[in-house]
Amino acid sequence: MNRLNIGIIGAGRVGAVLGAALVTAGHRVVAAVGVSTASKSRAEQLLPGVALLPADQVAASADLVLLAVPDDVLAGLVNGLVETRALRPGQIVAHTSGAHGLAVLAPVTTVGARPLALHPAMTFTGTAVDLQRLAEGVSFGVTAPDGLRDLASSLVADLGGQVEWIAEERRPLYHAALAHGANHLATLVNEALDRLRDAGVQRPEQVLAPLLGAALDNSLRLGDAAITGPVSRGDAGTVAKHLQALESVAPESVPPYLALARRTADRVIAAGRLRAMDAEPLLDVLGTTHPQPVIAAPRGSRRRAKGSGTGGKP
Repeated sequence: MNRLNIGIIGAGRVGAVLGAALVTAGHRVVAAVGVSTASKSRAEQLLPGVALLPADQVAASADLVLLAVPDDVLAGLVNGLVETRALRPGQIVAHTSGAHGLAVLAPVTTVGARPLALHPAMTFTGTAVDLQRLAEGVSFGVTAPDGLRDLASSLVADLGGQVEWIAEERRPLYHAALAHGANHLATLVNEALDRLRDAGVQRPEQVLAPLLGAALDNSLRLGDAAITGPVSRGDAGTVAKHLQALESVAPESVPPYLALARRTADRVIAAGRLRAMDAEPLLDVLGTTHPQPVIAAPRGSRRRAKGSGTGGKP
């Protein structure tokens, strides 16, 4: 692929890092937008020597305009670039939003520019650490018109990643899955750290690290068969004690515990790990009188689960 002149609108955690990675791959970042003190500092560290210019000038100078801005700002930015005639025929306008697809870029096609949705499925710190993570291989959720698929694949390859083609209508579901897994995981881990501190544990990070590492690895490999703990065993008494302890120390943790315990019960019941009749005392404790398997367990998980035990505690 020919090397591109790239303009980055949004030198935030994602934009600055992707720009630096593309430079390493041989492309050229010709200009970027950096307004906040943090963005200017990030650009200085990751994109040294790159001019910081207004958005319309950045767009006018580039073959590929990379829009790395918050989801709710994207539509307004796109319209503004079109209205100010900053774009030209043949340019590629790509955004890094997971939630949006090509529809939000529709205005750029009226001036002959070509749209591309290019979302890295990774949490960014906005530092050089991210470059190493990209180099180790990250999936990109890509939505592209047929004429840009080859170029999108080449860009992702330059970034050391793998393409996952996401249909336009599935972008919100794709992004919901990522947010549910990564963002809520961070919240869940911090909840667990706080409750361990409440229990008097001096080094909660040390306690959780091997447990959570094993749980994540097992879940990615085994699916629902990796679920262990009192809910998977139908231990209603233990769960009731959990709820009592949380209510007395951190009542704000009770609703999320209940929500996750109920969903865990749904999944182990659907996977055949826990019989519905055996789950009734547990479901009573959770405030659910009948199993609610809204989404059945994947078939592969069900097959694996039949021959597996409940594993060790927790």
